[in-house]
Amino acid sequence: MQKYVCTVCHYEYDPAVGDVENGIAPGTAFADLPAEWVCPLCSVGKDLFEEV
Repeated sequence: MQKYVCTVCHYEYDPAVGDVENGIAPGTAFADLPAEWVCPLCSVGKDLFEEV
């Protein structure tokens, strides 16, 4: 699974780690994140992330 990086704050979403603090389990692919998920650091939407 590919990692994705926020183009605003450079937070890296790693599917192997997930986003446990926001209810996203490890192993969750970026494409499978809920539409309402936002960057945990700067709160922008998924549309502002790029594949690493």
